[in-house]
Amino acid sequence: MAERPVFIPSVDTPGFVKVVSFGIPWASGFAPVQKQKNVKSLHAAAAAGGYAPLLEISTKSEEKAGRHLSAFHLKVQSQLGEIPLENAFQGSKVFEHGGPYTDLYLTDPRSAKRDPRLQESGRLVAFEFEGSEFPLQPTTVFYDWLYLNAIFPHRAWLKDRIDGQVKYAGFTDIEFNPNKSVNCQARSCALFVALMRANLLEKVMTSAETFLKTMTEQSRRRAVRVEHSGQLHF
Repeated sequence: MAERPVFIPSVDTPGFVKVVSFGIPWASGFAPVQKQKNVKSLHAAAAAGGYAPLLEISTKSEEKAGRHLSAFHLKVQSQLGEIPLENAFQGSKVFEHGGPYTDLYLTDPRSAKRDPRLQESGRLVAFEFEGSEFPLQPTTVFYDWLYLNAIFPHRAWLKDRIDGQVKYAGFTDIEFNPNKSVNCQARSCALFVALMRANLLEKVMTSAETFLKTMTEQSRRRAVRVEHSGQLHF
């Protein structure tokens, strides 16, 4: 068994995203078919809890929109042109004893993530990108900013695909383990949809400062509550 989250766009929830976790039987292995079994189990558990339909946001998604929204495919506009989201995230880290290592913007994503300086520069203290500084709180605010910037130019296409005739109740990323990671592309996608539904998307995307101010005020209202469902047995 394993517990995995579903991210629900919620205009009334602090941070705009409600997180609901479900216990599911876990199919181990790295084959795509095993990953898709887990996706189906999670979506079935969520549907039993009243959350359907859902969209898997990853390269393992069976939906075109879900694959296109995977951070693996996304690029962020910068002063150097378009760069992979992963490079922007890793190269913008500021540590006690170094960074940001902006040369990582121009390498490949795998090399950027594995650069030894990211482990040898002490404690992470902030992020800095394109002249804007992001603190470590709210915890996902910088990753969210990058993700939203990458998909914002495609908002009309996205509104039609994920909030039009098919209005998704939530989003998942079967690769995301909340015990090992903080940032999640499915969470960022849920935030995008919530901001769109609240008619705040255009406003918050005017600048990094506006986005940070909005998300900080939202997160201070109270911590996002994580609900745990009962385990689903097959």
